[in-house]
Amino acid sequence: MSDFETFRALHHTEDVLLLPNAWDAGSARILRHLGFRAVATTSSGAAAARGLPDGALGRDEVLAHCAELVGAVDVPVSADLENGFADSPEGVSGTVRRARDTGLAGVSVEDWSGTALYDRERAVERVRAAVEAAAGELVVTARAENHFRGVDDLHDTVARLRAFRDAGADVVYAPGVLGREQIAAVVEAVDIPVNVLARPGVPPVGELAELGVRRVSVGGGLAFAAYQALADAAGELWTTGTYGFLDRAAHGGALARESFASRT
Repeated sequence: MSDFETFRALHHTEDVLLLPNAWDAGSARILRHLGFRAVATTSSGAAAARGLPDGALGRDEVLAHCAELVGAVDVPVSADLENGFADSPEGVSGTVRRARDTGLAGVSVEDWSGTALYDRERAVERVRAAVEAAAGELVVTARAENHFRGVDDLHDTVARLRAFRDAGADVVYAPGVLGREQIAAVVEAVDIPVNVLARPGVPPVGELAELGVRRVSVGGGLAFAAYQALADAAGELWTTGTYGFLDRAAHGGALARESFASRT
């Protein structure tokens, strides 16, 4: 079974697919070692790893990063392709074709240009272009960014997700939708898998499963949790001159050695 087929099947099991977002090859290998059955990229985490803000990496850099993660693990990898690095459907198609060549199992494309939401018709055209370029070899996730961009319009979000489904998306995703009622409304509105972004205010995984959610991702959450751990350890060194963090470092070093020893 190909990574694409495995990834697609993982959306239709009894369990919610937990899709952690890795920011480099090392984090991907650790997540795989911990037992996760697939991993995703994170645009914010990948940019941060280079000392840059979210959105600062170009298409070539992102695709090279995707290829690195695909080569690092033996589980499916899905990529955050932001807006496909293009406004036009043709540009999105070109990006997805190149993504397919990296060995990815899935891609996501959002309806946010970087400054504004695409109008619904344009957003649907872009999803349709991504699906056609995927050519049945990638799980295509279509993102409606309303609630993530300060537009609290559930009616428009649901309408967009339905239209994305009709355009051929395999999974739909409305990051920023938080409470049980909103999430339930999204799940009930579409008959394909729904991804939910873990954020403060989102119910725990068990409750999301009861609502019918099929996939949960964390965006840059794990990357920035790791950065806070770095800051905490460095802060101890700076403020007290003590080394309590070395106990945690020893455990982390052992985990890294185990994770990097093999790809299985």
